[in-house]
Amino acid sequence: MQARCACFFAPPPPPTPHKGEGIGASGSVEVETPASRTDSELRVNLLNGAGTQMTLPMNSAITVGDGIQPHSDAAVSPWDVLNIKIQMPGNDAIDFQLSSQDMVQEVIRVLMEREDTCHRTCFSLQHDGNVLDNFAELKSIEGLKNGSVFRVIEEPYTIREVRFHIRHIQDLLKSLDAGDSYNGIECNSLSFLSCIYDGDTGDASASGRRKKRSGSDQPLDTNECSPPECILPGSKERPLSLLQPITIDNKHPQCLKSLMMSGWNPPPGNRKMRGDLVYLHIITMEDRHVSITASIRGFYINQSTVDEFNPKPDHPNLLCHSLVDLLNQISPIFKRNFPALQKKRTNCHPLTRLATPFQTYSWIVPHKPHTIDFARAEDTFTSKLCQEEHISGQLRDWNEELQLTREMPCQDLMQRLLKEQTFFKVNRDFVAAAIYGAMAVVDGNIMAINPGEYIKMQMFIWNNIFFSFGFDIRDNFKASGGDHAAYTASSNDLKGIQAYSDLNVEGLHLLGTIIVDYRGYRIVAQSIIPGILEQDQEQYVVYGSINFGKGVISDLEYVGLLLKTSKLLHIQKHLILNEMDQPLMMCSSMDCKGIVGNDGRRYLLDLFRTFPPDLNYLPRAGEELHEECQRLGFPKEYRHKLCCLRSELVENFIQHKYTQFTKLLKEKKHRSDRRKSLMENGESTTESDDYVNDAEKMKAVCQEVGSINDNVFDIRFNPNVYSPDVRFPESEQEALKLQKRLMKEVAAFLVSVQIPTFIKDCESQVLMPADSATMTEDLHKYGINIRYIGKITQLISQSENKQHLDHISRLLISEIITRAAKHIIVLYLQSVEISALSSAITHFLNCLLSSYSSGVAHLLPDELAPRKKKNKRRMRIPGNDIAWASLTSTELWKQINSEAVESFDYALACDGIDQAVEKFGFQKVSLLREFCLKAGIQILLRDYNFDNRHKPTFTEDDILNTFPVFKHIIVKATDAENVYQEAQSSIQKGNMKEGFELIKESLNLFKNVYGSLHSDVCGCLHLLAQLNYIMDDIPEAIKNQQKAVITCERTLSFDHPKTIREYARLGLYCFANDQHSTALRLLYRARYLMLTVFGEDHPEMAVIDTNIGLMLQAVLDYDLAIRFLQKGLELNLKYSGPQALHTARSYHFMAQVYANKAEFRTAMQHEKQAYAIYRDQLGETHLKTKGSSEYLKHFTQQAVNLQRTMNEIYKNGSNGNLPSVQTTAPSKKLMLEQLNMINGIVLVESRKSALEKVTERMRELILEELQASRRVTKISADVGVDDQILVNGNAAQSEIANDEENLIGKALTKNKAEIGCVASDVSV
Repeated sequence: MQARCACFFAPPPPPTPHKGEGIGASGSVEVETPASRTDSELRVNLLNGAGTQMTLPMNSAITVGDGIQPHSDAAVSPWDVLNIKIQMPGNDAIDFQLSSQDMVQEVIRVLMEREDTCHRTCFSLQHDGNVLDNFAELKSIEGLKNGSVFRVIEEPYTIREVRFHIRHIQDLLKSLDAGDSYNGIECNSLSFLSCIYDGDTGDASASGRRKKRSGSDQPLDTNECSPPECILPGSKERPLSLLQPITIDNKHPQCLKSLMMSGWNPPPGNRKMRGDLVYLHIITMEDRHVSITASIRGFYINQSTVDEFNPKPDHPNLLCHSLVDLLNQISPIFKRNFPALQKKRTNCHPLTRLATPFQTYSWIVPHKPHTIDFARAEDTFTSKLCQEEHISGQLRDWNEELQLTREMPCQDLMQRLLKEQTFFKVNRDFVAAAIYGAMAVVDGNIMAINPGEYIKMQMFIWNNIFFSFGFDIRDNFKASGGDHAAYTASSNDLKGIQAYSDLNVEGLHLLGTIIVDYRGYRIVAQSIIPGILEQDQEQYVVYGSINFGKGVISDLEYVGLLLKTSKLLHIQKHLILNEMDQPLMMCSSMDCKGIVGNDGRRYLLDLFRTFPPDLNYLPRAGEELHEECQRLGFPKEYRHKLCCLRSELVENFIQHKYTQFTKLLKEKKHRSDRRKSLMENGESTTESDDYVNDAEKMKAVCQEVGSINDNVFDIRFNPNVYSPDVRFPESEQEALKLQKRLMKEVAAFLVSVQIPTFIKDCESQVLMPADSATMTEDLHKYGINIRYIGKITQLISQSENKQHLDHISRLLISEIITRAAKHIIVLYLQSVEISALSSAITHFLNCLLSSYSSGVAHLLPDELAPRKKKNKRRMRIPGNDIAWASLTSTELWKQINSEAVESFDYALACDGIDQAVEKFGFQKVSLLREFCLKAGIQILLRDYNFDNRHKPTFTEDDILNTFPVFKHIIVKATDAENVYQEAQSSIQKGNMKEGFELIKESLNLFKNVYGSLHSDVCGCLHLLAQLNYIMDDIPEAIKNQQKAVITCERTLSFDHPKTIREYARLGLYCFANDQHSTALRLLYRARYLMLTVFGEDHPEMAVIDTNIGLMLQAVLDYDLAIRFLQKGLELNLKYSGPQALHTARSYHFMAQVYANKAEFRTAMQHEKQAYAIYRDQLGETHLKTKGSSEYLKHFTQQAVNLQRTMNEIYKNGSNGNLPSVQTTAPSKKLMLEQLNMINGIVLVESRKSALEKVTERMRELILEELQASRRVTKISADVGVDDQILVNGNAAQSEIANDEENLIGKALTKNKAEIGCVASDVSV
């Protein structure tokens, strides 16, 4: 215990490294992971002992001339900035600009990231001869001032330092290789913005200046703005090969052929005493084989060969402290290529080089040849995942770390940030370890603790994590649905853990829990309660169910802890009877267990019934649901009896009840006041009578809404009401009636309020999900479980406006199909031997998605079978069991139909994929993507022909890998979320400046907890970029939006719908910055991804197409613009309706383009449609209606002029003096106003621009007045009036004429102080 506690309370050890971090000499933190420069953050160490203070990220170290910029989100006072020189060994000093609040380790990080110093790892920093503490702030260094010099001192190596140095060099050599991102290793993930964006993604303003052109004045080259044919509207091709674009400069310079550990390791005893640590074998690009000794003093070449061991130094004797310095001297190619490689690395956007908190897997990757990598080979068999870096050779005690983070103080902001940051880091490491272990369990690489049991009953312990399968191993769930119930119980349990974890009740502890679905198996990974494995678990239970539900006990300590959570979780305390008919107090479901560990902590387990049961899927004899439920066919039998409501639904229901409560209370008070006012005679009521009446009113209202308290509004649920094995005492019968009533009401609320609201919001385009992930997220926000998607689909089909919900219907049906197929493949893969896995998955995908009618599995020959005869092939029959090969497409789709009815209550009535596509209108590519993401299948990036009836679509070579699909608890940055919500509120009220500062503060808080790569950080960056754009700081908007795109790509996926929206928004900002070709490429990328993810028939595509059309119009490519605008019009007509304002806008845009082409009749027809919609919806006097009317008059006049001209040409061969036809291209200002309108952006003019506009207007008015005064003076002179005429009390006309500018300036200066920030009239 002392050793474990030292991890948290001892100051010296550094934080646990992540992705290759290490500890250098003298305790220096050595980070091989590229740290962000513009987004650098101080990782607050896990250790928070005495004297250790948390430092928020301020300025990162700034070096002159290497492109490192200060932290853009933190302001540092001028007196906090220090100019420091760092003296490198044998080199010139480097100038640094630092904040006094920076830590020494930040300087070390930057040195390890610089292009010219990245190869140094084992060193310390000294100031005036004193070694600096890496965790000390610069302001604490005695004698530090401007101009001070830090000296880099090379420290002696140890074996650990050498190994870290070699690993760091190996990672630098492969820093531009995307192999780890494709394979999902070490939290690397894919980003393709640099392939799409024109120029350096790190310098938006420079790129904008470089590409700046006049927009509408000069047309772009056709090749710059023309998309591939497959992206054009109406194209049916869906090539997948463009999903992951490859840059032209894709080949990176190779520096070495091989860098590996020598077979002569470890050094013999006599050489250890001479300082030898490790032997290396290197093959240079010149094919020179070199043996190198790593000693405590550095690296040198020895005389060993493959056959002979001779550790003596070679001649000439070259001793270098860095391996790179030595390689520079022995390999000219290395000396030339290594700096070039590092230059390319440092030119990449910093966010592309950081590790993500959690691994993001790609469902499709290109073929990459398997190259030799000795470092990878060594890691495979000497994994460091199970070891704590700063406690060498020991396993991490995950439970102790997780519980200590929960016990950290959180009284003020700094303590809360430190606690959330530490919890997030420990949870991140635990998730990574649990996923690795779960995959090893399924792969058979971990020995079970009960190896004699059936495989589904086996349990495992690895790296202090307990692993078990998600099966009903001991018939615990036999009465609830068997394996189906056990599978669901693990998910429900994780939801319960999340709910209790969010409350953070002191004294109540929860287990770290991860759910991993991998290769058909569900693995539940949990931290281990101290002492739980020494005896039977039931002996430790002091609260809740024992003996698998046969008994129940209670504990006052647990009841007291759970009472603190009951109000927030809306759980009603209640009495139940044990097996001896004794009443026991419970504040949770009976299945919940309270266990006291050997560490004295009180743990809560088995929280799968935390939330109320869903009575719509839990039929009870003698119980009738509300009429709304019965009308929809509820209750229905389900495959298990663990159907629970979501926490979001409970919150929405209570909010609905509270609204009802306040309304009833106001009505009763209003009626009471009215009776009092009508009383004209008689005695008045006393105060006590009024008090009694008020109490009675409150009691009546509380009883009417179902409050458990007669005096205040308080809705709570008893989770044990419908539990089959729970008995209640007689005293609880009255409360049970109320609880049953509430259960029925919340079930009715779900189907009568939440589902119709969801459908309505989808119809009005408040919600626009584009794939399974966004659809699921939206459903869960409304508290709707996935099992209701079949019922929602039926309701949509019965809706009057079902055409407006066509995309939602397709999404829901594709979700039913892919989820049903996932349920089937789970059982399918469990019976497949590992050697036949790729063949089995290939056959399943062909049966699911291919038009190839043959049901025969494509079996490859056994690679290990002996060949006795040349003409015969031995078929591979793994384990003599190929039941999976007998599956046919017809049989699979029968199972899918059956599964759809059983799980989602929806009849597909489809015999195959072709009938499903024809019937429902979705595309096979989208189904493939969704199924691979759900089942964890990674396929080859190529174009697939699904419609070939003579050849299967997939082959065994197309299945590249399987990856885990995991769930874990979400650590929330509560203060950052609160500030973010406050910022949104300020922005909605029009306080842009205040909102801007708050969003920056929120971004800093999010980064402090999560790091730079997180979906919440992406949301902040998106809003920050939009505010930059609104306030006319376009280069900064582009910079922040680039970060948002990369963050979204790397944390969610390169083809996630949110990534698509971020690409489209970046395209808008680039267009505003005159980067027209770049903007079009970004929007083409967004359109292509949307085509792949969903297809063309989606309301989101209308926005993208309109953006593209307007930008093409701006670059004078009218024909192409018409194609995109026409598609946008068609989609708006379908999803918004012929009378919608979106449709009117599309008609107007079409009219503009046709007018620019001088096709005024067509323009007039479209503008007539727009005018009619504006007139009907907004009225004749509205500005939009009047504007459309003016456009219509102009187009009509131009059409008449054009016709007259044409008639004259046909008649006389010339146009004579007929009026000319006006075809002016739209201005950039007009284009931006229209683009802002369709993207929902309302511009707020800056004070400067507003002032300039008002100034110009006042100048015009004064000049008009001066001109009028001149005319009056002239008239007066003509009639003989000699007196001077004063204007506004100023000088006479002659004086005004001589000093007009001074007069205007005075008038303007007088009004400057009265002008503030002016908002434009641009509306959505």
